Amino acid sequence: MKSKIYESPEAALEGVLFDGMTIMSGGFGLSGNPESLIPEIRTAGVKDLTVISNNAGADGFGLWMLLESRQVAKMISSYVGENKLFEQQYLSGELTLELTPQGTLAERIRAGGAGIPAFYTRTGVGTVVAEGKPVESFEGEEYIRETWLRADLAIIKAWRADPAGNLMFRKTARNFNPNMATAAKTTVVEVEEIVEAGAFDPDCVHTPGIYVDRIVLSTINEKRIEKLTTRQRETA
Repeated sequence: MKSKIYESPEAALEGVLFDGMTIMSGGFGLSGNPESLIPEIRTAGVKDLTVISNNAGADGFGLWMLLESRQVAKMISSYVGENKLFEQQYLSGELTLELTPQGTLAERIRAGGAGIPAFYTRTGVGTVVAEGKPVESFEGEEYIRETWLRADLAIIKAWRADPAGNLMFRKTARNFNPNMATAAKTTVVEVEEIVEAGAFDPDCVHTPGIYVDRIVLSTINEKRIEKLTTRQRETA
């Protein structure tokens, strides 16, 4: 069997990038971002990308890099956040934004991985979120129909992997990453550690290796804090 382990982020993305593709990028805020893979997508120069992600990174970090290089044509996100470049490109019409409630975004991705083309939710009924979407009534309440999300490529950040691609995530990095790993044609995972086969207790595997195509050791593990609030220590 061909090894899933690649020698560098650049090698792990070789042959899977093309103009106009859809990419899912894991992470929530700055936690669990595939920070080693994103710069290689920028270097590759692919353009007209549709990117599915909770947010678009922060100034100078994460998916901000692809916005700054004007490689992203559309974002499907739930949070614009503190990213001024994201805001500017959207308001100027340079970037298309499909703003999706956070729980709906997570469920659309999960549905894509599970092979469920559509589902109904009350979230967004009576708001701009519902515009252009079918509405049906269940037990006297209105629900809007949402469709699955799938991608050509998922770029994922995990804590540990074994050679088969079984993954463990650490704490809040277990956000959108596990579901995104199931919903793409190709899943490339950067990890902090690669362990020997059999090192995982099967009950501790968060994502089975069947969903993972390529693995690479992270070259960047900054673990930035997006917004730090402190207060003066009280003294007795």
